[in-house]
Amino acid sequence: MTLTWPDIAPAPDTPPCGPPTLDPDTGSTLTRYADVRAALTEPACRVPVAPPGAAYTLAWLRGAVSRFSAPEHHPARRAAGLAALDPLDPADLRREAARVTAAALDAAGGRLDVPSAVARRVPVRVLAGRLGMADPEAAVTSVATVAAAYQPGADPVAVWRADAAVVELVAQSPPAGTEVLANRIGLLVQACDATAGLVGAGARHLLPTAAGTAAETSSATGTVTDASPATGGVTDVSPVGDTADLLAEVLRLDPPVRGTRRITAGPVRLGGVDLPPDTALLLRFDAANRDPAVFARPDAFVPGRPVPALTFGAGPRGCPGRRHALALASGVLDVLRERCRRAPEPLTYAPHPLLRVPTRLEVIPR
Repeated sequence: MTLTWPDIAPAPDTPPCGPPTLDPDTGSTLTRYADVRAALTEPACRVPVAPPGAAYTLAWLRGAVSRFSAPEHHPARRAAGLAALDPLDPADLRREAARVTAAALDAAGGRLDVPSAVARRVPVRVLAGRLGMADPEAAVTSVATVAAAYQPGADPVAVWRADAAVVELVAQSPPAGTEVLANRIGLLVQACDATAGLVGAGARHLLPTAAGTAAETSSATGTVTDASPATGGVTDVSPVGDTADLLAEVLRLDPPVRGTRRITAGPVRLGGVDLPPDTALLLRFDAANRDPAVFARPDAFVPGRPVPALTFGAGPRGCPGRRHALALASGVLDVLRERCRRAPEPLTYAPHPLLRVPTRLEVIPR
């Protein structure tokens, strides 16, 4: 018998896939797979650069990590991050994430809220320990505080808290040069929300649940939409296969990072449109991952597709910790898939224009 997993509808506010759109105030939005990938790999499409800041502040961290670096600084800073990750065995990360998740389930003894109890804690804790942080458990709180203010536009109170958290993370880190230190901390910050979102998406789509009752609530809009994959009764139907293989399709259909930004450093032609220098670009992974020109039946859950999703980026600035993030998320979900069923209460998501991270998603031991 062949099992067909139901289609997964796009998240609210996902734009349709189509030609570039240009707004004189906000710039150009790219939604087609080829256009987004072209922008990711085009040297003239650059990340907004963060200026340097005072030592051991949030501004210092942002100004020294590879993510926000100018082209002339990016290779060396990326190499620092890769060097920190290179000794880490993804299989070991997966086993340790599974062990810590199992311990959290045992301690809960009943219902467990995935975002607060494991998704936002286990991946960062495990990675912090393997990167040599003195107190991995304490690092979880500090990393979350930094992540809350990491993107431009954070409110002053969040930045103030993040400044103190950066000092704590520096004190916990093994001795190293300034840029090595910053990029080690940057790996933890990068792993925080994005990996939590991946674990949450995996729990939503890969765990069996009481169908016909679950709903999704967007904290940004208050809108509630039916999120059940089937109707009526209790279902044990869930995708079959290795968790890591299934997560590749979850990343495509429900990406925790829905897009990223670039700015043109010179004239660029993207999607048949000529763009002048200093044009702001919004690259929508969520739309490009459903491009019907690339993915047959784009809304269908079909593991093993030959073309990868763009959620981890592409080109020289693609995510350096892709394998490690998948391993950490897989370890958490290996245990949840084996031992839990998703509770039928509504899902809630944190308000954010480009991140999709659940704030409440409960599971029940089988």
